[in-house]
Amino acid sequence: MLLADERRELCATGHEMARTGLVIGASGNISVRRGDLVAVSPTGVELDRLSPESIPVLDLEGRVAEAAAGEHAPSSETPMHLAVYGETEAGAIVHTHSTYGVVVATTMTELPAVHYYTLLLGGVVRVAPYATYGTAELAENVRTALHGRRAALMANHGGVAVGGTLVEAYENARLLEWLCGVYVRAKSIGEPRVLSEDDLRAVTERGFAPPAYPHPRARP
Repeated sequence: MLLADERRELCATGHEMARTGLVIGASGNISVRRGDLVAVSPTGVELDRLSPESIPVLDLEGRVAEAAAGEHAPSSETPMHLAVYGETEAGAIVHTHSTYGVVVATTMTELPAVHYYTLLLGGVVRVAPYATYGTAELAENVRTALHGRRAALMANHGGVAVGGTLVEAYENARLLEWLCGVYVRAKSIGEPRVLSEDDLRAVTERGFAPPAYPHPRARP
């Protein structure tokens, strides 16, 4: 079985995402890349019911390298995953429909820096303009919003996080939801104070530097 370890890890992450409420049912999707192959969650399958055999493996052009048992098709958001892999050296992508992420993505054009942990995602989180799910337009919007970032929001849709590993991408997705939750709850009792660029720079100067990842993908 191609990418056997990656498919098992993808299943475990999917189960955890469902358990913690980052996704409900078959919403959201995840993928992990090794070399020129990508294991991606199948469309229409609840993430808490994933099995390694249910996960298709594709190449970076979207061609099926190994079909899933039961002929499960790759996620409808595969174009978005492949667009991000084509642009960066990401090793994994986690897309969620988490509650606070959707709230912010429905009302804001960016998630302000309400906490210095924003730096762990590369800076202020952008909201990609709305486009129909599964389309090339949405893939391009997300690719642009993720430039230099480890996470982005998708207008009226959800969030997406990347990492060098699946564990890292999942933790970035959790952090994105936490930051969105802090903002929404703060907004309910007053106007949140937003950290300035000088504030964030001061944190960086104390050694809390934003991670260098994701790197632009090397071009031939």
